[in-house]
Amino acid sequence: MLCAISGESPQLPVVSRKSGNVFERRLIEAYISENGTDPITNEELTIDDLIDVKSSRTVRPRPPTLTSIPALLSVFQNEWDALALETYTLKQQLVQTRQELSTALYQHDAAVRVIARLSRERDEARDALSKVTMNGGPTTNGDSMQVDGQELSEALAAKVDTTQERLSKTRRKRAVPEDWADADTILSLKPKKISESLYSGSRSLALDKSGDLVLLGGSDGVAGVFSVSQNEVLQTLRGGGGAITDGLWAADRAVIATSTGNVKVFNAGSEVSSFSGHAGKAASIALHPSGEILASVGVDKSYIFYDLESSKIATQVYTDSALTAAAFHPDGHLFAAGGTDGQIKVFDVKSGANAANFESSGPVQSLSFSENGTWLASVTKGESSVSIWDLRKAAQIKSLEIGSPVTSVRWDYTGQFLLAAGPSGVAVQQYLKATKEWSEILRSSVEAVSGEWGSRAQSIVTLGPDGSITVFAHQ
Repeated sequence: MLCAISGESPQLPVVSRKSGNVFERRLIEAYISENGTDPITNEELTIDDLIDVKSSRTVRPRPPTLTSIPALLSVFQNEWDALALETYTLKQQLVQTRQELSTALYQHDAAVRVIARLSRERDEARDALSKVTMNGGPTTNGDSMQVDGQELSEALAAKVDTTQERLSKTRRKRAVPEDWADADTILSLKPKKISESLYSGSRSLALDKSGDLVLLGGSDGVAGVFSVSQNEVLQTLRGGGGAITDGLWAADRAVIATSTGNVKVFNAGSEVSSFSGHAGKAASIALHPSGEILASVGVDKSYIFYDLESSKIATQVYTDSALTAAAFHPDGHLFAAGGTDGQIKVFDVKSGANAANFESSGPVQSLSFSENGTWLASVTKGESSVSIWDLRKAAQIKSLEIGSPVTSVRWDYTGQFLLAAGPSGVAVQQYLKATKEWSEILRSSVEAVSGEWGSRAQSIVTLGPDGSITVFAHQ
């Protein structure tokens, strides 16, 4: 009686009800658990179909190779050779591991020394900067720059509190204005190029509250105010050297930032304030909802708050990476700054304390808070998606794929529509609160490096890579 699988005499024989074949119990159970069939007939078979066969227990003979002393010695020799080879291999691996550990310890020691040297140089640079007297422009009194002053003055802190209290109470209950654009209106917008290249190397534009005046500047340090309705440049603003990196409107005052670190404020075409607190390029600027506090971020790893009423630097806070994008929360109590390391840091405006951090995949190029007060949109340099972050969950909740690289992102006033602009085109995404779903309602192949919503979202104004202005409006 032999096992149908192994061909040897079974120790615990069983017979299949289905095929009548004899098997070794451990072999047939393993086969059934893996295949569920009879190995001879391929019929479905379970362990319950096996019947034990009572037989006298057989004693297996020794294998022929272990029946003599020379054969045993040969087996022992082979085992010894294998053990010696394994020991030699382990010794080699131990030596290699020791070398790698020694190299790692040396590199760690070198890194510690470099970090200590850089920290010392940073502290020396900050000490030198703190002793520099900065000129605040025509209306400043020459007070020295405040470095690493984390907290705002009591007067500015009170303005922040008053603004937050006023806006937070009405924001969630605020209804969509009756004359605000809906999805069908935005879908019907058609592009019309209204100007040729105005300023070579332009990278940002700002639209005033009326939706008629466009602030933009070029790589030669000259900015201008362009009228959409009149189709001409009304004012020319001198940045004082370096490229214009960003611009915004503070009521009827135009504010620009430059690659030399200057931040200048103009009123009716005349310079009224000038700040140069950054040791390097001022990459982005943002305006507090109160309209009285201006913020700038720079490659010197710091952000600065300015008191526009007194034309003085209010505070300067240093971080651990070069900063490239900035935005205030719609209530004014938080300030977000994006860096070249992919970090989006959210700070408390009054104290300068770090309230939250978000990790993106690369250098942050644009930031925009939603008017719902809980969402922050960000764009990473070179990527074709827009990330939506939830301040309450401190996590990314959505990634909107635009299909082409995005350089600028802007929410509309109602928080329904998100405008994304890039060198391959313009797109508008809509969030429906009722269904909690996103949908794309507008796409155009018009090249743009920056975009802004027009009055009541009835139009969109974009800046082309060549410095030209395009307006999306009803034809």
